[in-house]
Amino acid sequence: MDPASERLRNFLQYVAVQLIDDPAQAQLKVAELGPKKLRFKLVLTQTDVAVLIGRNGFTASAIRGMLKAAAARDGVQASLHVHSHEEEAELLARNDGH
Repeated sequence: MDPASERLRNFLQYVAVQLIDDPAQAQLKVAELGPKKLRFKLVLTQTDVAVLIGRNGFTASAIRGMLKAAAARDGVQASLHVHSHEEEAELLARNDGH
């Protein structure tokens, strides 16, 4: 992982830990979709998903905005997806069923 990716990962970990109730259950996954294009996925407990997304999605929107601004500094495109462990298991099962 290059320094820009690592910096963005550390930023998201810091922000998420400050906002959620159960950081021990949190997983942060990073996928490189192409050169200078990253997808971050936070997998949390159901209650932490609600906290991180916030009322009307404003908290998640603010985090995404800061992530995109930090990524743009390094010429990187970054996106953030937030899922519960249950949703993640469902997505993985669906993808394995192909």
